[in-house]
Amino acid sequence: MTATVIERKWHTTKEVAEMLGYGLSKTKMLIITGEIRSIKDGRNRRILPRYVDEYVERRARRAEEGSA
Repeated sequence: MTATVIERKWHTTKEVAEMLGYGLSKTKMLIITGEIRSIKDGRNRRILPRYVDEYVERRARRAEEGSA
């Protein structure tokens, strides 16, 4: 029998905060301001993995431009 692996399709705000090493308040503020995109799912916000990647790439690009 073959095991099926289901990959996460989205993350909670708390999970994203943990991934980035940020506090929950800071992560929520980044979502409110649009720095991190999210999807409204009922009363909750969900963040696609690519949205986290986009945020990290933007932050890295800004850091590189600032130190050039």
